[in-house]
Amino acid sequence: MIDRLRFGPTASLTLLASIVVTLLAASSAPTPLYAVYQQEWGFSPITTTVVFGVYALAVLAALLVFGRVSDHIGRRPVLFAALAGQALAMVVFATAGSVDALLAARVIQGVSTGAALGAIGAGLLDIDRARGALANSFAPATGTATGALISGFVVQYLPAPTHLVYYLLLGLFALQAAGLLFLRESVTRKPGALAGMRPEIGLPKSARRPVAIAVPVLFAVWALAGFYGALAPGITAALVHSHAVVYGGLGLFVLAAAGAGSVLLLRNAPTRTVMALGVLALIAGVAITLVSIGSGAGGTASVTGFFAGTAVAGFGFGAGFQGGIRLVMPLVRPHERAGVLSLLYVVSYLGMGVPAVIGGVLVVHGGGLLDTAREYGIAVIVLAAAALAGLLLSGHRTPLATSVNVVAAGSAAATPPVGAVGTVGAVETVGAAETAREPLTAGVPAGAVRRRPAGERQ
Repeated sequence: MIDRLRFGPTASLTLLASIVVTLLAASSAPTPLYAVYQQEWGFSPITTTVVFGVYALAVLAALLVFGRVSDHIGRRPVLFAALAGQALAMVVFATAGSVDALLAARVIQGVSTGAALGAIGAGLLDIDRARGALANSFAPATGTATGALISGFVVQYLPAPTHLVYYLLLGLFALQAAGLLFLRESVTRKPGALAGMRPEIGLPKSARRPVAIAVPVLFAVWALAGFYGALAPGITAALVHSHAVVYGGLGLFVLAAAGAGSVLLLRNAPTRTVMALGVLALIAGVAITLVSIGSGAGGTASVTGFFAGTAVAGFGFGAGFQGGIRLVMPLVRPHERAGVLSLLYVVSYLGMGVPAVIGGVLVVHGGGLLDTAREYGIAVIVLAAAALAGLLLSGHRTPLATSVNVVAAGSAAATPPVGAVGTVGAVETVGAAETAREPLTAGVPAGAVRRRPAGERQ
């Protein structure tokens, strides 16, 4: 009976994309609530950043361990388990009465999010490569942006601020789990699931130079994401002279929305152009933000400048991450891709988690919130400038496939792109990057790769 009711391609794509949006909305939903928790439980900014960092590390671990499992056991089983984990996390959040419970919820949430994203990213491409690529690009940033903003409005204007938003998300996850019953499985089971859970991180000789160029910008853009996820609510409150919770998610919303916009605008641009524009926008955006913060006096000009700088930096975040991935992955052979991609995500999540925790320590034991923001911003600018210098100095000595479309966009401050570790469909490579003996399509799921016809403009 259920077989007759299975979803068609459009409904399946809609369901999977909606799960991504909800997952990322749930990941950013606690951001506006940190101020409420801090007021009720009396913990320091260090604790806030630790809670944020724990989530980042949990997602990273899940991506490394579970990223390829759905290729062996199927997409649906992984997604059922991930949604069950999300439901449990929402219950723990809603009933949390201490920091320990908050940390536990973030760990559960991070693991289930990381496990789901690889399966969803591949599943979207299984159904329809073109529309799946588009969904992969925009759903994560859409979820991150809307989650922070809607959570702020719910907490500010509706009752039970630390409970209601989680129960609403719990209901959405339950509906989506029911929808999975009607989703067609796109993968035939095969052995090797346990072996596929072994993390593979490697750096072949052919990728060492581009990785050396990409690592500073990847670390920088994700450090910026960590900054907005952990410290921006406090900065916004200081600038607007208001502790209204709705302001807590605005910075993250603007950053994520601008990152999604850069995916659309630069999706067909050459790799060097994307990376250079991303780094320049990152530097300019952070500089505008730092100038706007000024002495922390606030006022219309400083608030407007802060959000304008955030939008520019968000554009740089999306473009910089895409450019870094594009710079490296076309030069890696098929059997090396999972390990190299794992390394890039390790760098990205270390960039998001570690500086955020250090920033929390400096807020308490250093010069305070605004001084820490300035120091943090200067560090991001230095890292981005180093990346730009490396890109310019490399000239044409580093071979580049300039026509690589990364279809899994960065999800702003919450998670890495859909289809992360082990899901080769997350990178759509156009043009030969390997030798004739190892064609680009080797080991890649059907439909994940297309080659440009000869003579098509690069």
